[in-house]
Amino acid sequence: MTDDFNGRLNKITDRLLSRELLANAGLGNEIGFYIFDYPPVKELEVRNYLTIVEEQLAKRKPDLRYIHINLFELIIQYLKKRKILEPAFALQKTKGDDELLNALKGPLHSQKIAEYFVQAAHPAEHDLVLLSGVGNAWPLLRGHNLLNCLHPLMGDTPLVMFYPGHYSGQGLCLFGKLAESNYYRAFALVS
Repeated sequence: MTDDFNGRLNKITDRLLSRELLANAGLGNEIGFYIFDYPPVKELEVRNYLTIVEEQLAKRKPDLRYIHINLFELIIQYLKKRKILEPAFALQKTKGDDELLNALKGPLHSQKIAEYFVQAAHPAEHDLVLLSGVGNAWPLLRGHNLLNCLHPLMGDTPLVMFYPGHYSGQGLCLFGKLAESNYYRAFALVS
């Protein structure tokens, strides 16, 4: 199993640099969204490997314009910008997690975060957008909801989501344990 996982990791850079992915070629008018799913216990390995991928992208294709966004960090930035991060901490401390999640439903609605994501990613100015931190962002935001909201906003820029769970091609199952959420508009980055 580890050899299979390492083999999949080793395919990432070549796939990200492939003409087909960067040009959205051969997708039959589908949006260029890709998912690299992995066992959640491999989270730290994937995080570390992403730094290697970024080094290889810069070395092998220096003119590639890409951006890597960590979803959890983006949410923290968004809450700070809206001046609700500290009040959110206070609410959690006094009323608990359930009350906090309920209070953040409006501010962290998928559409609002998708719009903020696009402001940060500037997809029209990049050849590729990498998205990580999806597991850390749960339960504040679900990956499939964000992807659905990003469809009309990303234009022709491919997006690759690194996902701690399982993607069947028909649905996403975060951490390999939560109920699968229907999502069929992405492609597996590597098999």
